[in-house]
Amino acid sequence: MFDNLSGRLEGIVKKLRGKGRLTQADVDEVMKEIRTALLEADVNVTVVRSITNRIREKAVGATRSQALDPAQQVVKAVNDELTRALGGETLAITYASKPPTVVLMAGLQGSGKTTNSAKLANWFKTQGRQPLLVGADLQRPAAVEQLRTLGGQIDVPVYSDPADPVRTAELGLEEAKRLGRDILIVDTAGRMSIDAEMMAQVRQISGAVDPDYTFLVIDAMTGQDAVQTAEAFDATLRIDGVILSKLDGDARGGAALSVKEVIGRPIAFASTGEKVTEFEQFHPDRMAGRILGMGDMLTLIEQAEQAFEADQAEQAAAKLMEGQFTLDDFLEQMQQIKKMGSLGNLMGMMPGMPKELKGAQIDDDDLKPIEAIIQSMTPEERAQPVIINGSRRQRIAAGSGTEVGDVNRLVKQFGEMQKMMKKMGGGGSGGGGRSARRQDKRGKKGKKGKRAKGKAPSRPMPAGVPDPADLDLSNMPGMPNMPGMPGLPGR
Repeated sequence: MFDNLSGRLEGIVKKLRGKGRLTQADVDEVMKEIRTALLEADVNVTVVRSITNRIREKAVGATRSQALDPAQQVVKAVNDELTRALGGETLAITYASKPPTVVLMAGLQGSGKTTNSAKLANWFKTQGRQPLLVGADLQRPAAVEQLRTLGGQIDVPVYSDPADPVRTAELGLEEAKRLGRDILIVDTAGRMSIDAEMMAQVRQISGAVDPDYTFLVIDAMTGQDAVQTAEAFDATLRIDGVILSKLDGDARGGAALSVKEVIGRPIAFASTGEKVTEFEQFHPDRMAGRILGMGDMLTLIEQAEQAFEADQAEQAAAKLMEGQFTLDDFLEQMQQIKKMGSLGNLMGMMPGMPKELKGAQIDDDDLKPIEAIIQSMTPEERAQPVIINGSRRQRIAAGSGTEVGDVNRLVKQFGEMQKMMKKMGGGGSGGGGRSARRQDKRGKKGKKGKRAKGKAPSRPMPAGVPDPADLDLSNMPGMPNMPGMPGLPGR
């Protein structure tokens, strides 16, 4: 969502880092560029003025300081003010001493309220909670059925009564207590625009269930209208936080940067894709880092921990370093990565990733040709790709709907990856014999089949895990249409 703003601010940061000292003229130029970048991102004018005034104050102070690198201080000031504008701190969810903890979902029709109710329920499940969904949106046709379908996908029960929305919410609360559910999420009705009838109904539902949290779902694509919607709902309900939907879209990001400053309520969660699992707690400091091109490794690690079983990950790492990593293992790891969400989003979280990669549109379909090629191989071919000769390649290409050249490319790149990992692992026994023999020829100590001694690593790393600085991603198969990386079959 922040692609345009991120590109502009990254350019400004790059200019700053090239300057040893800052003059008043430098500050004026930087502030003009930051103001333009924020206005182009559809940030509220009042908010732009507040942010730039605070950055200017710190920037002027940096020019007068004796610091070795005042430019870095300005970059820090920009990061700090972005973090502040996005909410400052992550909203800490506390639970009612007497369950259930009640969450009321409000918003306009089309904002993604029902979908995000299910996503929030799934998030609570990952926290070890037992949610119950209540379908109190009796205005929109099939809204309750949509909620039941989503609830079925995540194994969360849904309660609804066709009679009356307020009565449905009350009965849903009783049902949660009866079932021993500790979270109650009430999906309310919306309208195409704010009107008195909708506000009266949601106020009555709020009075009936006395929610611990009232979340307003806002479509990030609506720009400044989202801020006006937030003001209207906050005046009626006193909302506790905002859930931003469609954060993966091409909106300019002005709503996210404006809502906290205008209504004083933080962004609590963000929907980052269409899948029920593509939903995360909103961390202002991490998002500011993403906007400035600093990456977001913490969120990336959290998503990996949810997608990968620890013992499976350790086994895969051990196989990789010992040279025993097969195409079956590679296929399994690809499928695990897909569980982490959009590949484009994952790229955006990696520090130092080039702008071209962060903006790349990569989805699960981009991996399907590789999966098809591997699945068209026999178990023996997956375990030992070296046996795949010309006739086998033709059979695999025909079976996967790809070209022989695509099969050749994948086999070659996988072989290169294996060689690289064997070298990094020290050339272990089994698949690493060739590397060990090479080391013997160079006169290094060690017997065939045993790992030769190498230089000590520059910094300690966990056992079996390579130093990231030594990885050469250009040899990794399966990366679509990116500078320095091989393309996917059919691209």
